[in-house]
Amino acid sequence: MITLLLIMIYLAFIGLGLPDSLLGSAWPVMKSDLNATTEMAGLVPFVVSLCTVASSLLANKLLYRFGTGKVVACSLLSTALALVCYALVPNFALLLVGAVLLGFGAGAVDAALSNYVALHFKARHMSWLHCFWGIGATAGPLVMAAHLRGGEDWRGGFMTVALILLGLVAVLLLALPLWKIFESRVQPEEEEPRYMSGREASRIQGVKPAMLVMLLYNGSETAIGLWAASYLIAGKGLAVNEAAAYSSLYFIGIIVGRVLSGFLSEQLSAKRLIRYGILIGAAGLIVLIGSSSLLLAGVGLFVLGFGGAPIYPSLVHMTPERFGKKASQSVISLEMASAYTGSTVIPLLVGLVVGSLGMGMMPVVILVLFAGMFVSSVLVR
Repeated sequence: MITLLLIMIYLAFIGLGLPDSLLGSAWPVMKSDLNATTEMAGLVPFVVSLCTVASSLLANKLLYRFGTGKVVACSLLSTALALVCYALVPNFALLLVGAVLLGFGAGAVDAALSNYVALHFKARHMSWLHCFWGIGATAGPLVMAAHLRGGEDWRGGFMTVALILLGLVAVLLLALPLWKIFESRVQPEEEEPRYMSGREASRIQGVKPAMLVMLLYNGSETAIGLWAASYLIAGKGLAVNEAAAYSSLYFIGIIVGRVLSGFLSEQLSAKRLIRYGILIGAAGLIVLIGSSSLLLAGVGLFVLGFGGAPIYPSLVHMTPERFGKKASQSVISLEMASAYTGSTVIPLLVGLVVGSLGMGMMPVVILVLFAGMFVSSVLVR
């Protein structure tokens, strides 16, 4: 039964990743249908990120009241409805309504599943869980591409992913009893955990540095994904298609790193995985900065992704151990909110810096952020 529950959790994280890259793959086609400009696409992820931060902060109360299974199912239902909205909207303004639904669904399910796995499963499953998110994020654009190649419009791509998510919601609703497996193991004499507010959790020593690590890592990851291809074009002279191919090495490094860190978590503590990961990622940045060939630039991007891979899942998984099981859901909700705040703000700041000083400064700025991550990770007690 526990194996079946774990499969459900992995499937839910695939569902979380499915919508993440859909808009980018469809926007060149859909913008004309919605009378929108190229630049207007940036408003959609901004609204999604704001709502994701809000839902991450609300997740603690919802989980305390309704439980993990119901919150996950309802969150994925919100995500599916958002994509139905995307498929049917006649104009850009209504697209933002779908973005609100998408943001509120994403934050709650991430916080809920991350805490559940941190409490009840070994560290390797947290790393592999985020690999399954990567599978979903990779599969979404492939579904959209298949619809566009087949002569169907972009609306069919969004609707197909929405139907996949609705099917997943139905499976999760049928599997609701599985989420009570661990509740049945709690001894009657054990104290029932009380609700802890985000404000109370933020006062625990070490929580604020943990939030800062999440903010800096997620912001760096999003900024690299956004600006890596532009850096390779401006700094290394690559063509657009070549830059896109080389920048994918960063995400391949993340997937490989999370698979490997899942195995290494049996021998190394989360604290060591985080610090070693930051140092390896920084080494990748140094290689990227000093690279004189495309081969070295590709190696630098892969090592950067590989090194950063264990930071996010390891920090989340160590939360119950570091701050106590009663505080874990509140602290993880704060960590998720910080992570999504970073993915909203830091790419904009990096864009301002490279706009003023040149695209060649991009990896230097990220290296400064990694230094801040290392200092903050030391302060997490």
